[in-house]
Amino acid sequence: MRLGVLDVGSNTVHLLVVDAHPGARPLPAHSHKAELRLAQLLDESGAVAPGGVDRLISVVHEALQAAEDKGVEDLLPFATSAVREASNADDVLARVQAETGVELQVLTGAEEARLTFLAARRWFGWSAGKLLVLDIGGGSLEIAYGIDEEPDAAVSLPLGAGRLTAGWLPGDPPQPDDIRALRRHVRAQIARTVGEFSRFGAPDHVVATSKTFRQLARIAGAARSADGLYVQRELKRESLEAWVPRLAGMTTAERAVLPGVSEGRANQLLAGALVAEGTMDLFGVDNLEICPWALREGVILRRLDHMGSA
Repeated sequence: MRLGVLDVGSNTVHLLVVDAHPGARPLPAHSHKAELRLAQLLDESGAVAPGGVDRLISVVHEALQAAEDKGVEDLLPFATSAVREASNADDVLARVQAETGVELQVLTGAEEARLTFLAARRWFGWSAGKLLVLDIGGGSLEIAYGIDEEPDAAVSLPLGAGRLTAGWLPGDPPQPDDIRALRRHVRAQIARTVGEFSRFGAPDHVVATSKTFRQLARIAGAARSADGLYVQRELKRESLEAWVPRLAGMTTAERAVLPGVSEGRANQLLAGALVAEGTMDLFGVDNLEICPWALREGVILRRLDHMGSA
């Protein structure tokens, strides 16, 4: 059957259409994205401003039309941290449902981490052993660890690249004092979680998902996305540490011309790099592999599992 996953994230609203059935890997058929930057449309009280809700509804309408055009039989709509943490989340969800008919399922941070972990486990298989999975989104950082399909530990921290850029790095390029303050904040937040994972022992394989990690790997020399899903892509901490001060001295426009960096994400790249560097350092990770599958694929796989057991 043809499934559609509608992901209302902190940066984008992304419709992923796949051909799938239980027992088979989902095959991508179509992708429709709209840059929304919902996390940056919050007012001082933490509410999504009326104009932001209007824009969200318009983008959801566009995604629904694209899903219809591509013959989607079943739509799986969900929202992550930007909606989850908005002070008017219930009102936003009610308006979206009333005006589009779409009932967004708001995932908790732990659910995001578990579903992303499931996707990584299916991608790498049982031979990967104990997995540590890292995912930097626009609003949050997810970390999960385990040997099965359900992680033994999963946490979500408010360390998304978009959130941190908006709250900590107003300059272009940012001021050194602001960068140092953000670095301290990021590492203090991550350090609180390390003990929860270290009791399980060292992972056999460390993987990362998300646009931020893919862009950081690309500027550090990894293969282009055009080279295909099955090319192995890695990110070494040594390379990342060399890039952080370079990114810190660049303007958004200068980052946007780096290989693999999209113009819409260029302003967030430094904050994302600080989170990636801090996570790899505090978890003792020297090298990680980029996983092509992430949260959206995890949502699809979980749905297929339920279909197969019905």
